[in-house]
Amino acid sequence: MADVLSQSQIDELLKSMAGGGGGGGSAPAEEKAAEAKPAAVEVEKKEEENYNKYDFYSPRKFTKEKIKLLRSIYENYARILTSQVNGVFRVMTDITVIELRESRYYEYVNMFHENDCMTLVDAHFTDKGKSNVPLMVYATPGLIITLVNHMLGGGDAVIRVEENYRYTDVEMALYKRVLDYIIHSMDDGFSNYININFKMQRVEENPSMTQEIGLDETVVIIVLNVDVSGLAAEKIRLCIPGTLLEHTFKIIDNRKHIARGFSYENNSDVIMNHIKDTKFTVTGQLGIVKLDISDVYHLQVGDVIDMNKSSKSQVKLFVGRQPWFMGTMGVYKKNIAVRIDDRIKPVVKNKNAGDENIESLLGESVEQKTG
Repeated sequence: MADVLSQSQIDELLKSMAGGGGGGGSAPAEEKAAEAKPAAVEVEKKEEENYNKYDFYSPRKFTKEKIKLLRSIYENYARILTSQVNGVFRVMTDITVIELRESRYYEYVNMFHENDCMTLVDAHFTDKGKSNVPLMVYATPGLIITLVNHMLGGGDAVIRVEENYRYTDVEMALYKRVLDYIIHSMDDGFSNYININFKMQRVEENPSMTQEIGLDETVVIIVLNVDVSGLAAEKIRLCIPGTLLEHTFKIIDNRKHIARGFSYENNSDVIMNHIKDTKFTVTGQLGIVKLDISDVYHLQVGDVIDMNKSSKSQVKLFVGRQPWFMGTMGVYKKNIAVRIDDRIKPVVKNKNAGDENIESLLGESVEQKTG
């Protein structure tokens, strides 16, 4: 065999290698199989991408319905806060919810820089007391300094500061004033579902060292985007612990059941204890007489008005304006009294009765019974 191959031998060798060493019609079939194999791999990859990954180490505690309810609450809060900030600080802002997700507390803490300030807020529930765990609020320094500038009568310019900006003592006092407006607006945001009063607890200047809840505690992080005059995009980040949310959702669910008529407590005794001391006016009607205006005008002291009833006839007793009983006049311990003889049963108004009211029907039924 020659050491150097000719051009024709090289071509035959390459052709045999491309065809798998065999001739005939097997080469096209193998080429089609080779082309189909990458396509099948791509389909498998697409099918794998359709699966949602679930972390069993940190399972979700809140359903999609709860997260949707919380999003609607904070979208309402964002609208209320926008109007209040624009009115109080005289600055044009547009506040919207850009993110609401369930995560772990350490993810919220890791967002802070060294000089950031985090505000702890207590939630006071009506008739339930204060929550054991606070929620956390953080506003970017650029937003705070811009609002403080407008509060002190500054111009319309948007002040830009670094993310690790450190507040002075005076700015820290004004920072708390600004956060008061931001925090108290949440009361109105929740008002459609539950009555909560949010109050500032304290300002933490080192958020990474705050151990109000565990680092692995489930929380919901809400991020609000604050567009200041179309020139700057600042952020407000809120962190609500899972235990606080569970307590809030429980109260909301109980109120929904009661509103639908599924109350689990029988409060009839409590209601009766509250209303048993209520005073009602009871009136005894001796009779009805029609007089002309001239007769009423000429009435004198000592005149007698004929009631067109005998002295032994029954008296109708009214509780408020509703007739309830029929009784007989008498004397009890030297006082005029009425003894109850019968209870007036309500009569349904007849369709053919015309303008005749229920009271007249009750009177006729009683007179027939007593007659």
